[in-house]
Amino acid sequence: MMIDTDPRKIQEFLIRGVERIYPGPNFLKRELFSGRRMKAYCGYDPSTPTLHLGHIITLRKLAQFQKLGHEVIMLIGDFTGMIGDPTDKLAVRKKLTRAEVLANAKDYKKMASQFLEFQGKNPAKILYNSQWSDGLTFIKLMDLASNFTVQQMIVREMFQERIERKKPIYLHEFLYPLAQAYDSVAMNVDLEIGGRDQIFNMLCGRHLTRILKGKEKFVLATKLLVDPTGKKMGKTEGGMVAVAENPIEMYGKIMSWPDNLIGLGFELLTNLSLREIRKISQEIKRKTLNPRNAKSQLAKEIVTLCHSKKSAEIAEEEFNQIFKEKKLPTKIPGFQTKEEKLGIPDLLVKTKLARSKSEAKRLILQRGVKIDNKIIGDWRSVIKVKKGLIIQVGKRKFLKVV
Repeated sequence: MMIDTDPRKIQEFLIRGVERIYPGPNFLKRELFSGRRMKAYCGYDPSTPTLHLGHIITLRKLAQFQKLGHEVIMLIGDFTGMIGDPTDKLAVRKKLTRAEVLANAKDYKKMASQFLEFQGKNPAKILYNSQWSDGLTFIKLMDLASNFTVQQMIVREMFQERIERKKPIYLHEFLYPLAQAYDSVAMNVDLEIGGRDQIFNMLCGRHLTRILKGKEKFVLATKLLVDPTGKKMGKTEGGMVAVAENPIEMYGKIMSWPDNLIGLGFELLTNLSLREIRKISQEIKRKTLNPRNAKSQLAKEIVTLCHSKKSAEIAEEEFNQIFKEKKLPTKIPGFQTKEEKLGIPDLLVKTKLARSKSEAKRLILQRGVKIDNKIIGDWRSVIKVKKGLIIQVGKRKFLKVV
């Protein structure tokens, strides 16, 4: 496989969506220009059955590397996924079984194939870290652990925060960075790609690779899709947009993003050039472009990337019908019940528009519930359940009694 050393493509790989490169961008640039074939990977712990937009950021970066002719690995963390990455978590994650992890990962390759090539002259590989981690003996684990100090691990910000709040740090969480670091050694990679929140774990891999392999491992940390408070738009933080999500729901969620995510969204999740993105940002700043129109373009680009251009066009039409023209959606899911009368909280729980009665009460008090286009203000209200009744929660959730 010929290695592509086109300066423009290499520069795009090094700067687009990139937060930090270790030991530095110039060192990695020199390697990329050398023509040597390199091996890169990114790990994905299957804590849920779907990849989300945050994963697309690293998949797209892997795809760039693959197009340059290098070897790329999508690593499924069926071992580390059972531990649970404690990064940014103030409480211990729920431990998963191997069966749960593998069930979650069942469709990962299919979803990733929208971005990576798994066939052809330079196919991406899928590996599972149980291949090498399951067989680790206790003596081998002790040997690996001897390459790190407690001080190196305890400096992690979220561990310090837990200590300050007098919350426990479990030993299996403490060893998670070691487990991830060993992945780099086992695969003998030259580069690890991950979000900036993974820098500590990735640098542990760099440290262990240097000691056990006597070689440099580069680390490329991407920018994160974060809300105005700095929280990730991810699984446990909320705001997750799944890759396989319904196009209409995906479009609507993106349209609800704050305006300050527009430029970052274009950079991380679309194929627009950096020049085009700068132009959009400048026009928004000068108020010659309505942020809503820019966000609509962003939503269409992302839905097209995950589904198709036709799906994006339908999603835009549906969104405009609901929000601009104040009409009902073209298709509303149906709900059947034998009950003739129901309290509003009971109705919302039965229809799964609320997870609990307390959540239903909160939605009602926030004036987020409508029945036949009328806002429900009293959570104690009881309604007659009849055919054709339209229940609406928030701006995008609709159900019809059938």
